[in-house]
Amino acid sequence: MTKCELAHSYGAGAVGELLPIAVLVSGAGTNLQALIDRVHGREAEIVAVASSVAGATALSRAEAAGVPVEVFARADYADRAARDEALGEWLALRGARLVVLAGFMELLGTPFLARFAGRVINVHPSLLPAFPGLRAIEQALEYGVKVFGVTVHFVDQGVDTGPVIAQRALELPSPGSAAEVREALRPLEHDLLCAAVRSFAAGELGPHPAAAGLEHLAGARSGRGRGVGG
Repeated sequence: MTKCELAHSYGAGAVGELLPIAVLVSGAGTNLQALIDRVHGREAEIVAVASSVAGATALSRAEAAGVPVEVFARADYADRAARDEALGEWLALRGARLVVLAGFMELLGTPFLARFAGRVINVHPSLLPAFPGLRAIEQALEYGVKVFGVTVHFVDQGVDTGPVIAQRALELPSPGSAAEVREALRPLEHDLLCAAVRSFAAGELGPHPAAAGLEHLAGARSGRGRGVGG
């Protein structure tokens, strides 16, 4: 299989078919709203929105758009592995082929990533590899930077260490508070995340290099050499 054929196998199927995506959230859901407004019903169909927090505003946004929602709070399961398994089963039932982390404030374990090998992306408010993890904007302010930015990247087993899909920088000579920086970066997040989903749907964005190894893990776990939608 060529690189182009591999990319298309992970994107939408037949010509005209919308790419089914799931969005994982934890908070207000502004990135989710951007996806609803710009790509839902166009290049992709949001088939599921899952939250780690009950009552998150993002759930109301999804419900208003007619998208099925579910809550997978860590406290409701024996451990993270059990939560990940339940989450993965629900996303599989919904038919998701791409999983988008849009302000999802939880770690996902190796079995989940193996199940959706090469098909999990995240948007992060820094120019990775600088300032990974939580409080990225606060980290940048404490360091004294004047150039901030946004990264969309594939998710691997590390913390914001997966291959970069796209980045955009923004110079803020007088950045002010973390809230002000976050507000300034928000349009960049919306633009880059929507563009990445469009590229994946078009078959222009293939799975990241670690996907083959993760798929091997998925095959060993389930007896099948493919993830959901393969």
